[in-house]
Amino acid sequence: MYIAPENAPGPDVDYPTHIDLAVKIVSPGKDARQRDYADKRVDYARAGISEYWIVDPLENQVTVLVLQNSIYTEHGVFRIGDVTCGLMLTALSIDVGAMLNA
Repeated sequence: MYIAPENAPGPDVDYPTHIDLAVKIVSPGKDARQRDYADKRVDYARAGISEYWIVDPLENQVTVLVLQNSIYTEHGVFRIGDVTCGLMLTALSIDVGAMLNA
């Protein structure tokens, strides 16, 4: 996860109250895939998380979702040979093959 400096918790708070970017590695199993691709997508949108990256080692891809008007739109699906990027941290770009160790 990434928390922008302006959203960082204060010295009296032990946990963040707002996350700006969440990166989730898809867990094995049908139920976990459902949770990571669908359920968390809804939960994270409700929480106002600006970007949600779904790293899927089984499919060898990274899906980058961007929150627009309280719902996620797909910024891109990046595969081996691609460099993944989002809109929030423009300087952050990661080689998908390196990320997945493929």
